[in-house]
Amino acid sequence: MHTIKKIALTFPLLLTLSGCVIAIDADKRSEWDTQHSQWEAREQNNRQHIQSLQLGISFADITEKMGIADFNELSIKGSEQYQILYYRTQRKQQDGITTKDECTPLIFKDNSLIGWGQDYLKSMQLP
Repeated sequence: MHTIKKIALTFPLLLTLSGCVIAIDADKRSEWDTQHSQWEAREQNNRQHIQSLQLGISFADITEKMGIADFNELSIKGSEQYQILYYRTQRKQQDGITTKDECTPLIFKDNSLIGWGQDYLKSMQLP
């Protein structure tokens, strides 16, 4: 009979604790959903801008329209200087960290857009 009383007293306590875990998980899920939506909106916005790009657009016009790039690099090949902006356009891992393979590169020479995309960047064989 003593064991039944222990179980009867312990059971409500376990239910209370499991309710706390569910509430915490629900809060984390809600935060993740908000961040996920923000990433998707940003990626879609960047893809829309990139879809309407034209060769020769100035560096200033791109940054005014698209904002600060996720990565910004300078590369020199021979006597020519190239600037590469990377804008996030897709997510490969849900870790909250943006990597270059999740971005589309925009390549500029003399402050003018000369091309974009991973294939174009690879074809340039920049150091």
